[in-house]
Amino acid sequence: MGLGKSIEKLDDYYGRLERGKVEKIKSAHVEKVIAKLHSKEKALKSDLAECSKDSKKKRLKSKLSIVSEQLERANWLLKKVQ
Repeated sequence: MGLGKSIEKLDDYYGRLERGKVEKIKSAHVEKVIAKLHSKEKALKSDLAECSKDSKKKRLKSKLSIVSEQLERANWLLKKVQ
C-alpha cells in the first residue's frame, strides 16, 4: 500500500467516524495502516540518508512530514476505536 492509499484509508475511517459508524472501524485495520506508515517512514529516512541532491532531500523531507502527520491522525483514530 502506497502513501496515497494509506491516507485514503484513514480518510475513509475518519468519514465513518463522523457518520457515527465507529463500530465498522476495526482497530486491527487501523493498526495495519499504522504499521505501513511506519514502514514508509523508515524507507524514507533510509532514502534521505543516502541522498545527495538537495532537491530530492527537500522532497523526501516533505514526504516524511506528511507521514508523521498521518501517523498522528492514525494513532488518534486508534484511541477512538478501541
